[in-house]
Amino acid sequence: MNKWVVFAAIISMAGGASTALAAGDPAAGKAKSATCAGCHGMDGNSANPEWPKLAGQHAGYLEKQLHDFKAGTERNNAMMAPMVAPLSEQDMADLAAFYSEQTLQMGAADKALVDLGEKIYRGGNPASGVAACIGCHGPTGKGNPAANFPSLSGQHATYTENQLKAFASGQRKNDAGKMMRSTASKMTPQEMAAVASYVQGLH
Repeated sequence: MNKWVVFAAIISMAGGASTALAAGDPAAGKAKSATCAGCHGMDGNSANPEWPKLAGQHAGYLEKQLHDFKAGTERNNAMMAPMVAPLSEQDMADLAAFYSEQTLQMGAADKALVDLGEKIYRGGNPASGVAACIGCHGPTGKGNPAANFPSLSGQHATYTENQLKAFASGQRKNDAGKMMRSTASKMTPQEMAAVASYVQGLH
């Protein structure tokens, strides 16, 4: 069995990588999301592929990212830092709850990259030690909310590719057990681009 599948199961049984500190109110989150809309869209479907779609993402994962951006140690981003600085625990929970309930607008994969993207996503690359993405993110890319593994389905290919590069370089380091850093650091640029394109159309 893939070692990441086992790790995911352990985290899932343990109750996830992090626990929400407050119950989120989607209605309150909608009111608070006005400042987020400029980049992420009114409903969490960003127009710029450099910025992530938040719509339909697991609330626990979104809340963790906000906490990590605010801490600035494991995920440091010059654009997000001033946005999250004034947010309270309740604000973060409310925003996460709001975006998690929004409907994701799906994208489409580049046909030229589908075969390689599917191969890596579903089977990894045993020769170079790249783990299969499916073990943690599921067959349709919906992730595992109990283990705090995000949904990748429909996410912008550009954003996903940029995050893989950030994990590979160590710029981003808020992954459980260095799982993403270990995987991404073994991927070629072509594999990153192909997987990112594949999940953009995966549902």
